[in-house]
Amino acid sequence: MPDEDQLLEQLKSHNKKDQAFKVLLELYKERLYWHIRNIVKSHDDTDDALQNTFIKVYQNIHKFKGDCKLFSWMYRIATNESLTLINKRAKRLKISNEDVQQSILNNLSSDVYFEGNDIQLKLQQAISTLPEKQQLVFNMKYFEDIKYKDLSEILETSEGALKASYHIAVKKIEAYLTQY
Repeated sequence: MPDEDQLLEQLKSHNKKDQAFKVLLELYKERLYWHIRNIVKSHDDTDDALQNTFIKVYQNIHKFKGDCKLFSWMYRIATNESLTLINKRAKRLKISNEDVQQSILNNLSSDVYFEGNDIQLKLQQAISTLPEKQQLVFNMKYFEDIKYKDLSEILETSEGALKASYHIAVKKIEAYLTQY
């Protein structure tokens, strides 16, 4: 398996791009799937956002400057694709993003791909009460254990602000869960 610099070089090479992209897919598809799934909740929406993410990565790899890790750049694209999907649905249905997420949560227990129990469903409900940025920070830190340095690159926010967001999110979730 090539290191990130080699992989990038191959991705930007006309005759090695397709083979290198297959390697990239294998390396990141599962991690990006779960990252997106934590945001959009539904399996089908996750597949759509994941496909759009990899299309954008493939089409724009030549624009990648290397000022952050490839992983961070891809996560930023995946995050944006996820939020775009939610925003488009809200606009199409003429409801708020929060209402879209509430609708998704209401359908989560009937989602054949959701394997959680009542506690996990309550946790998802608690997370849905957070502002969008806190949801992102909490999901990436709690479920994916992404380091603050990497979070800072992905979300383009200072590490200090991310630590504060995570701390506040944890307190809000604890308060929500102790109410029920």
